[in-house]
Amino acid sequence: MDLDFEFAFTERTPRIVNAAKLLRSQGRKKADLFLAEGPNSVDAAIATGAAREVFVTQAGAQRFADLITAAQHLSVRVDPITDRAAKSMSDTVTPPGIFALCTPVMWPAKEVLGRRPRLVAVPVETAEPGNAGTLIRVADAVGADAVLFAGTTVDPQSPKAVRSSAGSLFHVPVARETNLQAAMDRLQAKGLNILATCADGEVSLDEADEILAQPTAWLFGNEAHGLPDELLAKATHRVRIPIRGRAESLNLATAASICLYESAKQLARAAER
Repeated sequence: MDLDFEFAFTERTPRIVNAAKLLRSQGRKKADLFLAEGPNSVDAAIATGAAREVFVTQAGAQRFADLITAAQHLSVRVDPITDRAAKSMSDTVTPPGIFALCTPVMWPAKEVLGRRPRLVAVPVETAEPGNAGTLIRVADAVGADAVLFAGTTVDPQSPKAVRSSAGSLFHVPVARETNLQAAMDRLQAKGLNILATCADGEVSLDEADEILAQPTAWLFGNEAHGLPDELLAKATHRVRIPIRGRAESLNLATAASICLYESAKQLARAAER
């Protein structure tokens, strides 16, 4: 591949230093920007217009030549960086060698649900960025209308969350609502059935076909503590996932995948009737 730029060997240019600061929440808030790392996320950032600038190592430029071409075609600035610079911009052991500097893609909580949502994922007080990103990816895959993070949660635009979403953060509307009651009010105002995942739920997912055929918001609890009692009390139904083996429980991302898939399936069947 012929590159129309030369690779720099200075690791501490202002652009690189400022980009590295985005690994921290404070840096993202101050700059009103975030970093997307890896080919899937960078591809989605370029395609959706969120990418302001692309950083790429020499090896990355060879490996992801199509992304560089796409960025240049859309007049997105491309900056060559060294491997050492890439490590300063990444929180992974082996950076893939390509990054996008992005404008924020989070939606306002009051707008994220749209006019008539049919399937919404609501992670409550999610603490693990990998789970947050994976849940966004699952929501995108099943065709959910939105993901609304409720309560005090991890930043969906943090490096690991963005990476774990594999580009889906740029595809599905995502918002944060720190006030749990306000989040519930927004869901109820849209006429959604609010289903809470719960180990001792009164409804088995196996027997919830009719419930799932209705517009639904799924509440998924914190990894360690589950859902707070006040939210369980306000849910339309508490739903349990049958576990037929010896596992005691399922992690957040797995439970969300199962529930959202079942909802999407029943909504599709209802639409065909």
